[in-house]
Amino acid sequence: MATIDGLPPLREVIKTHDLVAKRQLGQNFLLDLNLTAKIARMAGDLSACDVLEVGPGPGGLTRGLLVEGARHVVAVEKDPRCIAALDEITAVYPGRLTVLNADALHIDPAEYLASPIRIVANLPYNVGTELLIRWLTPLIWPPFWQSLTLMFQKEVAERIVAKPRTEHYGRLALLAQWRCDAKIVMHLPPEAFTPAPKVHSAVVHLTRLPGPRFPADEAMLTRITTMAFGQRRKMLRSSLKALHPDIEAKLVEAGITPTQRAEEISLEGFCALTRSLA
Repeated sequence: MATIDGLPPLREVIKTHDLVAKRQLGQNFLLDLNLTAKIARMAGDLSACDVLEVGPGPGGLTRGLLVEGARHVVAVEKDPRCIAALDEITAVYPGRLTVLNADALHIDPAEYLASPIRIVANLPYNVGTELLIRWLTPLIWPPFWQSLTLMFQKEVAERIVAKPRTEHYGRLALLAQWRCDAKIVMHLPPEAFTPAPKVHSAVVHLTRLPGPRFPADEAMLTRITTMAFGQRRKMLRSSLKALHPDIEAKLVEAGITPTQRAEEISLEGFCALTRSLA
């Protein structure tokens, strides 16, 4: 794949531009262009879509997205050292790549994107979960994006898709699955990256739903799940007692046994409790 776009292999790009990965920026570069193209394909047909990419680094996934036919890619990169390498990709794909040297937590890239929009990124480990939560909690739903195809540490990915009564089930699973279909579509070992992280990674694909899977007030649902999983070893009648003077009755009304714990309750159950308390 290194020859398809006429650009050099990523190891050569990193050497030329002295792009030693920085731990403080959460950087782990994926150098196999076959893998980056495969990740791009996990996002579906991109030929009619604009794509937002966060943390492109030397541009491995960026190149994969463009080779796979993305209409336009907006790549947000905080590290100024990477801009020259990304500009070389821009020259090969005129009009199809916009590079923003900025912090993704502090900008709104919407002005550079046209609908329909998909987000595809090998997210920096240190900001990945925060960005995901922001994308899942816009002021208005549906959001500006159609789908998210994101790489995380394997444990974070498992938290996103987890089901009740499993080790990783918690608030992140409820937040993601309330308004999205979420599934793990790919696993990557540490040795796929440079430098190799100490953990395995996984790619999660989330497709937005038109509206919530079950009706519930978002603020109340957030409050309930924060309290319930904040004391996940306690029975719900104890962890949620501050919410209502007769919390046991409200739990029963929602079809929940008061002695159950947070990890035993489905998304539908939490939404029913939210409506009961509202």
